Amino acid sequence: MTLLCTAVLIVLLASAICAGVEAAVFSVPLLKARQLAESGKASAIALLEIRESMNRPIAMIVILNNISNIIGSIVVGSIAADVFGANWIGVFSGVFTFLMIIIAEIIPKTLGEKHCEPIACFVAKPIKLLTTLFTPAIYLIEFITKPFTAGDLSETSTNEREIRYLAKVGAKEGVIESHEYSMLNGVFQLNDRTARELMTPRIALTTVEGSSTLLEAKHHIIQSEHSRMIVIGESIDIIIGVALRSDLLTAMVGGDYDSKVENYSSKPFEVSQDALADEILPQFQKNRQHLAIVRDEFGSVGGVITLEDIIEELTGEIVDETDRRKDMRDISLS
Repeated sequence: MTLLCTAVLIVLLASAICAGVEAAVFSVPLLKARQLAESGKASAIALLEIRESMNRPIAMIVILNNISNIIGSIVVGSIAADVFGANWIGVFSGVFTFLMIIIAEIIPKTLGEKHCEPIACFVAKPIKLLTTLFTPAIYLIEFITKPFTAGDLSETSTNEREIRYLAKVGAKEGVIESHEYSMLNGVFQLNDRTARELMTPRIALTTVEGSSTLLEAKHHIIQSEHSRMIVIGESIDIIIGVALRSDLLTAMVGGDYDSKVENYSSKPFEVSQDALADEILPQFQKNRQHLAIVRDEFGSVGGVITLEDIIEELTGEIVDETDRRKDMRDISLS
């Protein structure tokens, strides 16, 4: 009887360890494994190596688990037959199967998933060693299963949808502030928003002819709602440059009424109306400008997009004390 109890405990323990280890290793996300590896600990680095190439370590665990289950069941069954006799072997098998399900499967897998990080780090180095020892058997299994497992099995750390979901959960749980959550969403929306959607339409632009003198354009400059004025040639589609309204007003205060408006302008860069916001933002940084001309597929000016337009996708609408209209894009819808 002592021998039977010992054999049952050994089989249950071996199967439970295999099940718990498998659950723990699988439950550690690849991204988390990379974060742990940054600590420089050997166990964490070993865990990362395992998570980046799971096929062979898992094959080794499956081999060990099946060896313990199959051989253990045969040995335990043989001993049980001698102890209880043929008439009770069926009852013993039922009890033993029940114990295997509870003690060797459900409990260890639950604990492995719940405490995955410490368990996975603890067993990472032994798993690597055992994987090396079982290499011949693993190669054989890979050769047999290759026709069914061929293809790219690489795993990405995460994706945009998962990050958005985690941010949403974090906001609900109070880990992330509501304004932080809004900004995170805005970051992901940048590559979905085009210049056409964000621009101030041409109908709302403040334009002034570059050949006009400051005196001729005085009233137009003073009445402008914008801090930057588009300096044009014979038509709005001929862009000479962009002039700061403050520079024009300063020049007039200084009595320089005879100078032409174009003398105070600088050439802006241009973007397509289908350009994405996250593509335009680096161009603002590169060109050290705050405004870009948006042209349509025919080369006509569709409007202008500013650095503020893109930032508002992250922070929400920005309205200062000089704004008479909350969103100039509304004009195109009027």
